Amino acid sequence: MQTQRIPREPISPAHTSLGRSVRELRARFGHSQESLAFQSGLHRNYVGAIEGGEINPTFSTLMRLCRGLPIPLSELISLYETRSGHVLPEPLVGTAHRTRRE
Repeated sequence: MQTQRIPREPISPAHTSLGRSVRELRARFGHSQESLAFQSGLHRNYVGAIEGGEINPTFSTLMRLCRGLPIPLSELISLYETRSGHVLPEPLVGTAHRTRRE
């Protein structure tokens, strides 16, 4: 018996941009969601959820997707940055380099 996947809403515009970047690269290399999933060791529905911006993929998952394409992770991130128009989401800018002063 096959179950139907209930579509979810995108998490954020940044996740939507990342998903569109994955979809664009997948299409550029001639992969279906199923073939990219197979090459990456992921489930087809999971790849679809990433492309839809419905989930927050881990660094490890992004690395697996890039190995399946095959491209360097920097190419995916560069395409994401170009699509989204920014390098980091606004709340994250500047937080990585703050030091604690007592």
